[in-house]
Amino acid sequence: MIDGRQADWRTTAGRIRDAAASSGAPVTYGLIAVCGVIFLISPLSGFGGAAYGSEDALLAAQAGYFERWGVIPAELWEGSAHALTTPFTALFVHGSWLHLLGNLLFLYVFGAMAEERMGRVRFALFYVGCGYVALVCYAAAHADSEQTLVGASGAISAVLGAFLYLFPRTRVTSLFPFLFFLPLRFPAWVVLVFWFGLQWAAAQGAGSGPGVAYLAHVAGFSAGFLCAWGLHGRRTRVRVPATEGDSQP
Repeated sequence: MIDGRQADWRTTAGRIRDAAASSGAPVTYGLIAVCGVIFLISPLSGFGGAAYGSEDALLAAQAGYFERWGVIPAELWEGSAHALTTPFTALFVHGSWLHLLGNLLFLYVFGAMAEERMGRVRFALFYVGCGYVALVCYAAAHADSEQTLVGASGAISAVLGAFLYLFPRTRVTSLFPFLFFLPLRFPAWVVLVFWFGLQWAAAQGAGSGPGVAYLAHVAGFSAGFLCAWGLHGRRTRVRVPATEGDSQP
């Protein structure tokens, strides 16, 4: 038996999901499009490689691309105007097709409903602001590192954190490697808390060298959750299961 309060929550969740679908979530889909286009025209996509003449020239162009648009922690703290803009530009740069598609999948799955709840302008500012904070936190923890940091995963982790606060009981389909990639449906809080735990554990053993910046994921997720809590408070949380897309923690 469903009481009136549960019915209200169910109705609210359904309306948010339907509104997100009908509005097209322009900020979420715009971010996906911008990241995709930037990657396609970059020297990292594999297209237009012949224009560089040789493999060495292509590799040099890729290195220069990272240095120009990515975050280099050791340079960030020097305070130059260019360095201070890199935590923003790095959000739109990806190192490979796998890096790009993995990030955009999460943004596609979780971004639309978060955008509908927050509003378009607020969501855009939230995405950029929390993404900036996530990369700065990583740079602060590895202040002497010369390795370049790029990718939208800090900002997308913030979206996951906000989603956890706003829609903890929304059900998502997840593929768990240790369960032979069987598609299973769980409440969002189960999937996202599990994902956060993996990132936290990985961050403990990660260094400042090449690889995944797990600490940026942890910082972004935490910032996103706290931001959603600060903006919306307990009264606007949607606690009732609602069907959403697929995710891969």
